[in-house]
Amino acid sequence: MPKHDDPTTTLPGTGPEPTAPAAPPPPSGPAPAGPGYRAVFRVREFRIVFVAHLFSLLGVVVSELALTVLVYELTRSPLLSSLTFALGFLPYLVGGTLLAGLTDRLPPRRILVVCDLVCAGCVALMIVPATPVAVLLALRCAVAVVSPVFNGTRMATLADILGEGDLFVLGRSLLRIVSQSALLAGFAVGGVLLTVVPPRGALAVTATTFLVSALLLRLGTARRPARAAGRAAAGGLSGTWAVLRNRRVRALMLMFWVPPLFAVVPEALAAPYADRIGVSTAALGLLMCALPVGTIAGELFAGSFLTASTRSRIVLPLALTGVLPYLLYAVEPGVALAAVALFLAGATGAYTLGLDAWFVAAVPEEQRGRAMTLMTAGMMTVQGIGMAGAGVAAEFAPVHTVVAGTGVLGTLCLLAAAAELRAAGATEGRDGADRHVPHG
Repeated sequence: MPKHDDPTTTLPGTGPEPTAPAAPPPPSGPAPAGPGYRAVFRVREFRIVFVAHLFSLLGVVVSELALTVLVYELTRSPLLSSLTFALGFLPYLVGGTLLAGLTDRLPPRRILVVCDLVCAGCVALMIVPATPVAVLLALRCAVAVVSPVFNGTRMATLADILGEGDLFVLGRSLLRIVSQSALLAGFAVGGVLLTVVPPRGALAVTATTFLVSALLLRLGTARRPARAAGRAAAGGLSGTWAVLRNRRVRALMLMFWVPPLFAVVPEALAAPYADRIGVSTAALGLLMCALPVGTIAGELFAGSFLTASTRSRIVLPLALTGVLPYLLYAVEPGVALAAVALFLAGATGAYTLGLDAWFVAAVPEEQRGRAMTLMTAGMMTVQGIGMAGAGVAAEFAPVHTVVAGTGVLGTLCLLAAAAELRAAGATEGRDGADRHVPHG
């Protein structure tokens, strides 16, 4: 994606962007106990974003699987095939730091549409039979580079659509639930698709899903101006540092990043653990599904039955206990007990609803897109680091010991992150009475 120094510059072919009316304020009045997710779906513009998210996710998941199969068919190299997956994590850091400024310097709808078109174009080039493997991997990197820009912009746009209160938190939760569900169903759908069409045919389907997402966002969402201009929209690393200088925002980002760094370890080692205890492929599938199922269950419960103030109060207790269930691996449990541990660890992910409310309240509006892009890029990056670290550790210690050790080390790191969060005042309303816990 091209970098623009002038915040008023338009991307090619998009035309001028008139100013949109101000975003609707957060719903006023006291929040009923658990307004639930239906209130979010009553917002038409959110419904469009939600459906576009479904199509975009389908494109990402199926393209990852199809490209992995295609690279293996062309090279017969397990290393290059696995590298295709790894390239989905590593470029996030590049896109999240160098391109994050675009999210505040350009109109958000334009960014979302262009990112979808870039992904569709990259996947379309993958379909060409003459495309060499090196170019296929480079195109995979390009998709990963624009992904944090897209995700951060969409997250910031949710605050424009739903306000900064409870509806925003529930909208974010719904998109996360869909993402977790994609882990459960997406690869199954892709696997079935690959039995019907060759890998390049499956890639053609995913290019279409990106185009559908772009069309939905272009026609179904409102035009809004860029959030910032001039120095507030500084580009590159200087703009990134401008966000990270805010201790409260920095501490909140740390709280988003530390849990997934350790949470991915059992998933990364699921296959060698299943082999160690001598269970079937079906049992391996259960181990892979337990964590995301727990995450979905925890988010659904918190979003449906807890008030905003309750979700705020449970952020630190849930986050600090998030990887403690991994201690059960110390006894080298069977599949059933290991799945219970993973489910419980996933369910503690409900802390993110309260943390989302703190984050959107702490970030100045003119930096919101960049901050959310950095946050999502960091989450993806630390997951890749966590997976790699788990593999290295498992070369020197038994798998169950590595997972159990993660429970200890992760908890200590979370305690340190929580202490920084308290010291930064990110859990207390200092710029207004409990401004971080807006009620819907």
